[in-house]
Amino acid sequence: MAAVSEPFRIALGTRGVFRGNLTAMTLFPTTIAGSLPKPFWLAEPNRLWAPWRFQGDDLARAKADATLLVLKLQEDAGIDIVSDGEQSRQHFVHGFLEFVDGIDFSEKVPMGIRADRYTAMVPVVRGPLSLKGRVHGGEARIARAHTTRKLKITMPGPMTICDTIADEHYGDRATMAMAVADLLNAEARALEADGVDVIQFDEPAFNVFMDEVKDWGIAALERAADGLKCATAVHICYGYGIKENIDWKATLGAEWRQYEAIFPAIARSRIGQVSLEAKNSHVPMDLIALLEGKDVLIGVIDVASDKVETPEDVAETIEQAAKFVPKERIQPCTNCGMAPMRWETAFAKLEALGAGARLARERLG
Repeated sequence: MAAVSEPFRIALGTRGVFRGNLTAMTLFPTTIAGSLPKPFWLAEPNRLWAPWRFQGDDLARAKADATLLVLKLQEDAGIDIVSDGEQSRQHFVHGFLEFVDGIDFSEKVPMGIRADRYTAMVPVVRGPLSLKGRVHGGEARIARAHTTRKLKITMPGPMTICDTIADEHYGDRATMAMAVADLLNAEARALEADGVDVIQFDEPAFNVFMDEVKDWGIAALERAADGLKCATAVHICYGYGIKENIDWKATLGAEWRQYEAIFPAIARSRIGQVSLEAKNSHVPMDLIALLEGKDVLIGVIDVASDKVETPEDVAETIEQAAKFVPKERIQPCTNCGMAPMRWETAFAKLEALGAGARLARERLG
């Protein structure tokens, strides 16, 4: 685990390791989809794949400091189930793949991503996949030691990983997905042992390859979550607020009904929570009724716009969701990760998220 730098050690005092006493959950507990912007001193701001400002031990200390900073800011904003904000990763998929043997990063190749929505330079699978060691243990243990709130750690799901690497070994995505799921499961079990309360698998590819979701995607997802006793979640959205995704959304028409094709199958799965997009999207809200028995992490914050929602905006989205899902199963959330956002905008949106949930509790509690 990376050491916390001296300024943070002084500020935090001698709190020691986390011993339990999680904050009791109230109605509409708030959370985030996963990533948050990185402070300017850690990485170049306002972009994905932001270059790091440090190297070696200095980078490890800076990542630890950033993790503690975003934990504190989430708490200040009224976020009940906090995240490490993915401060130790350049990218939500490649942050996991960097710890996997059998993948060649030295000669990346161009590949169409999300059914050729855009082209990216991706690493190549050359042989059997295996973990080099722990992946997110450092940031999980730092976060767990310094918050008494419930803690979520996110990882990319098997299908999304397979849609972000070029396969020259397994021969088909379903086979490779099961191999990937085994690696995710090993890390997930270790994260649970670290004291993580929610482990979320991010599967934006579920909104693209709907037939494959039912054929093998959910089976791979359940394999990744096998044996976990902590809460499990899957995040399915329409992507970061970047140009390629915004352009794709413009082609989807007046109603976005991708969720309709996959939610019934997910409702039958062993995954306990579903994180989805709602705010400023064209997703019919009634589709969430298909998630019977699941906790619904309803996206009340738009990550594709710099306009900061008001608490009233957030409360209204929660109230709409409560027409179709029992209110005890609703967790207000962000639509997607916020990594490319301006720092000030992202945390202003989190403040609106916390305030809007409080308003909704007053109205519906």
